[in-house]
Amino acid sequence: MMLLPNHQRILEQLGEDIKLARLRRKLNTEQVAERAGISRSTLWQIEKGMPSVAIGSYLQVLFVFGLEKNFLNIANDDILGRKLQDAEILVRKRAPKIKK
Repeated sequence: MMLLPNHQRILEQLGEDIKLARLRRKLNTEQVAERAGISRSTLWQIEKGMPSVAIGSYLQVLFVFGLEKNFLNIANDDILGRKLQDAEILVRKRAPKIKK
């Protein structure tokens, strides 16, 4: 899978943050992989920010650390979307029907 460089850096940062969360908890890769129900190689790929790993695997690892609720913040603060919604740009309205 080919990603734009900025997107790849974002995934790499997420992987690094996940690795730091594991190290802060003094858990080894085998413990986390077993608790998350994934292989150690999948955990390694997650910690490297590989785009080919299923999003559910990322969520399972966050669950092991008690951070799964952070997942809900991904698109929570959609400032542009809310501005567009408020401006009614996304919703096309029909002209009112003419009453006879």
